Amino acid sequence: MYSLLGRAVIKARWLIIVGIAGVFAIGSTWGLGVFDEFTDGGYVSQDARSVTDAEAIEAEFGSTGADAIVLYTSPDQTADDESFAAAVTSAEAEIEAFPEVDDVVSYYDTDLPSFVSEDGHATYLAVSLAGGSSDEALGDAFAAIEEDLREAGDTGDLEVTLGGGAAVFADLNEQVQEDLEIAEMISMPILLVIMVIVFGALVAASLPLLVGGMSILGGFAVTRVITEFTDVSVFAANVITIIGLGMSIDYSLFVLRRFREELAAGRDKRAAVMNTVATAGRTVMVSGLIIVLSMVGLLLVDVPFLHGIAYGVMSAVGVAMIAALVALPAMLYLLGHRVDKGRLPWAKNRRPKTDAGFWHGLAAGVMRRPVLVVIPVLAGLAILATPIFDMQFGGVDERDMPADAESRVVTETVAADFPGGDAETFDVMVSGGGEAQAAETTAEIEGLDLVEDVTPVDQSGDAVLLQVAYDADPFSSEARELIEQVRDLDAGSAELYVTGGASDRVDMLDAIADGLPYMLGYIVIVTMVVLFLAFGSIVLPIKAVLMNGVSLAAALGVVVWIFGEGHLHEFLDFTPSGYIDPSNILLMVALLFALSTDYEVFLLSRVREEWDRGADNRTAVMRGMQQTGSIITAAAAILIVVVGAFAFGGITFMKMIGLGMAVAILLDATVVRMLLVPATMRLLGSANWWVPGPFAKLYSKYGIKESDETAEAPSAKIRAEV
Repeated sequence: MYSLLGRAVIKARWLIIVGIAGVFAIGSTWGLGVFDEFTDGGYVSQDARSVTDAEAIEAEFGSTGADAIVLYTSPDQTADDESFAAAVTSAEAEIEAFPEVDDVVSYYDTDLPSFVSEDGHATYLAVSLAGGSSDEALGDAFAAIEEDLREAGDTGDLEVTLGGGAAVFADLNEQVQEDLEIAEMISMPILLVIMVIVFGALVAASLPLLVGGMSILGGFAVTRVITEFTDVSVFAANVITIIGLGMSIDYSLFVLRRFREELAAGRDKRAAVMNTVATAGRTVMVSGLIIVLSMVGLLLVDVPFLHGIAYGVMSAVGVAMIAALVALPAMLYLLGHRVDKGRLPWAKNRRPKTDAGFWHGLAAGVMRRPVLVVIPVLAGLAILATPIFDMQFGGVDERDMPADAESRVVTETVAADFPGGDAETFDVMVSGGGEAQAAETTAEIEGLDLVEDVTPVDQSGDAVLLQVAYDADPFSSEARELIEQVRDLDAGSAELYVTGGASDRVDMLDAIADGLPYMLGYIVIVTMVVLFLAFGSIVLPIKAVLMNGVSLAAALGVVVWIFGEGHLHEFLDFTPSGYIDPSNILLMVALLFALSTDYEVFLLSRVREEWDRGADNRTAVMRGMQQTGSIITAAAAILIVVVGAFAFGGITFMKMIGLGMAVAILLDATVVRMLLVPATMRLLGSANWWVPGPFAKLYSKYGIKESDETAEAPSAKIRAEV
């Protein structure tokens, strides 16, 4: 397979170059249009009860909540002043005429004191948008009239600002693009410096960045195609950039390093490309397959937000893998020895030493005292993982935005400065059973813990709409328990419909609880199968899964300590809520499990190569560490820069994902892959390569090998353990 691929790349090199130009042309024009196709929300399925109940209530009573808030403020006038009132009522009349608006409620319609700030200098319009209850429909409606809301009426000197749920999502969308620009400004110069240090030549250093740009733009183009068939969350843009750039550079590093080694060994450029595709290319394909297939696991959890991101990651990694297997070898063949053009004076292209240097010393130390390595490393990782037990699940709200974001400022102003602005409520529709059943249900709800008041707010035929005020954080487990208690009430012949409050989080957690075992089981099985086909061992895939779990637990513990418990929030500039969105944790689990396997593949590929050449287990592991230690370190540093740059963005949960991934990569590429993995392999000895007879035959026939020739089954090879 790989020799065929290598020959095909060499033969079609100019066609491939044209294809590369085409990817850049299409990706930088049509592909970037994907930003207009991304959707908001998607945290719960359209079939979830919170969604279907909201649709039923809307069908009966119309829109029942404020999707957007238009806040009017004056330093001099009060809401009761004639000019202030005239300005706001003129704006209200104009806004009511917008086709995207379903209803507008104001102080001047209701005379309710909750619409006027305590100092009297501000009031707001509560705007209900038309077009349905889905986040996407509300987002489209708000985007269509955002500027019109600001300019409506003759508001004169009044300050007009926008808030509410629809405005928060609009600001989140805008912040996503700003964060991408910030991340690129921070990461690109640092990446170029790292590339120059690693390769010591300007041409070689520029190639990974070229492949990275190709992967991002290609990923956007493929994702735009996907948006024609399904919704893709706006946050997929950040993840595509993180994973597309990071993995393409990692793969390019591995391919470039091997190509230069082949040239240094005296091979011509044709043989160098062929051998590079057969060795590093195989490693890239195994790694890419594991990541792409692992992302399919997210589709097993009924959270649409995750599905769109999974498609984006699969697109970006798929393009990165093809670029490293096809585009980069074609460019390397054309460059040949010119890949080292622009070499810095201090750079030397030396072949790795086999008996000296840092990595030799580290490998020798680990091989001599494996137990003294394993015990403290496991203990340290266990300590880092302990905050997981205190994790509290919540959701996304205005606190995920920067403190000065307009929608956050308005939302917090209403909560802090308006009477009852901080009250938490949800709606219950009692359909059927008449007023008697509604009164009975009201009494039952009032008897529940945490319920402060139940108010009938509307009636339509045989349906009554109740507003329930409660005393709890809407992200808390107590709020979720209250929603479940109301849902479980016996309403006789009537039906209960519940929406708002924590209802969507109840459904999201239920969906995650239902799908998580399938997702984890699928990812573990896929990883083990691919690793078995790559390395012909039953033991190594099991050990890899355990190592991934250890590093993942430690990284999540650090994330909970920072973003759940609020440590370092001033330094990282975010507002701690005490909660972590479970969908983000699920995304991190899938991504980090796959990325952890990436470095495992890098290391084990070289170890397996030495094993196949006849080295004993100890020698194979040592040589594998020596040959991959520097490249894994460089790859990890690059990926840390890419993902860590998002810690400087404005969206809290993107900070969490970026920083969490950076911590996980740091732990995985250092203490896990360079200490724990080789130490456990030393302890296991030749058992690392054990495989039962039937599986040995399976590997012999279907294994992902460097050579097209059938390799001898590993169980048939005898090694003397040194």
